[in-house]
Amino acid sequence: MLATLAGVPAFMATAAHAEPVTLNVVDVAGNLALTQEALESFAAKNPNLVSRITFTKAPAPELPGKIRAMQAAGRTDIDLVLTGTDALAAGMALNLWEPMLPAHAAKFPNLMDNYLPSARKMQDLANGQAVMVTYMPAGPLLEYNPDKVKAPPKTPAELLAWCKANPNKLIYARPANSGPGRTFLMGLPYLLGDKDPKEPMAGWDKTWAYLKELNSCIEYYPTGTGAVMKELGEGSRDMTVTVTGWDINPRALGVVPKQFKVAALGGFTWVNDAHYMAMPKGLPAARQAAVMELMAYLLKPEQQALTYDSGYFYPGPAVKNVPLTAAPQKSQDIIKEYGRPEYADWIAKQPHAQPLDDKAMVAAFKKWDQEIGSGKGK
Repeated sequence: MLATLAGVPAFMATAAHAEPVTLNVVDVAGNLALTQEALESFAAKNPNLVSRITFTKAPAPELPGKIRAMQAAGRTDIDLVLTGTDALAAGMALNLWEPMLPAHAAKFPNLMDNYLPSARKMQDLANGQAVMVTYMPAGPLLEYNPDKVKAPPKTPAELLAWCKANPNKLIYARPANSGPGRTFLMGLPYLLGDKDPKEPMAGWDKTWAYLKELNSCIEYYPTGTGAVMKELGEGSRDMTVTVTGWDINPRALGVVPKQFKVAALGGFTWVNDAHYMAMPKGLPAARQAAVMELMAYLLKPEQQALTYDSGYFYPGPAVKNVPLTAAPQKSQDIIKEYGRPEYADWIAKQPHAQPLDDKAMVAAFKKWDQEIGSGKGK
């Protein structure tokens, strides 16, 4: 328990008399596309607290080991991590994150009540180790070139048959570093009727068998989703697995042609996704205080409205009462032009599930790397 002075936590009292700090933000989820403008506005509005904010992007699988090495050396140079469920889970397994809740609940009043009802369970996944900042009912979905795929698959069996009939034309990225990749991985147990969709080691017999067979007609697995979309857009692949944001945003950016389509496998379950703000352990008091002020700022409705962005993490906001009409006009125009009318129907009608918990997710990634992706990375 932190000592207090006149009811103020010690680290906050120290921060109040400290010089402005530099904050180093590392993004392993592509979240800066949604939040960098808000982060920069925080620095501009709080010069007494923050002198500047630096931004770095890194692959999710590499970051936990780097932070652990910094902490072992007693020198943590990363102040805030913007992460998906992948690096969040890996960091929780290594005990890297500063516990946020309930230790610092006062900084985030009514946090759970402020989240969208469909998003609250995603905060539960963090086990108090991080704070959710953006939300997406992700997938799994299929995206395809309609000129090459005249009848998109409607079941996993049809997807496998199509892949075998069109070798090397289906592509997806390594799940440990790809939102669509891990959503496909976690969505298959529901589609295939596996014994326990939450138990990848004991309950995914059908899923692992299916992925091994699908592996026979996939040339390689890129290390990230960006490379997948580049190949899809250039025409070297005809189909990939996707999620709502990775469908809308690459078409809005011109990486993938606007006319490419999406399909849903019959009876699918949405595996929801989220981005989180995590603070590594070991920060000095002034930096810790500044990070928490920054986290609280990013949850304000005005900053949440910016997360509609260009549809990258569609819809984006994690908190209630942030309609698309609150977003910048550019975001409204992009989503009107590149969004899918079927999404609202699918989101309303199909069941929703949360991703695997941290230990199960780490185990699933390891097994996929060893038994599916081994020797096929690039």
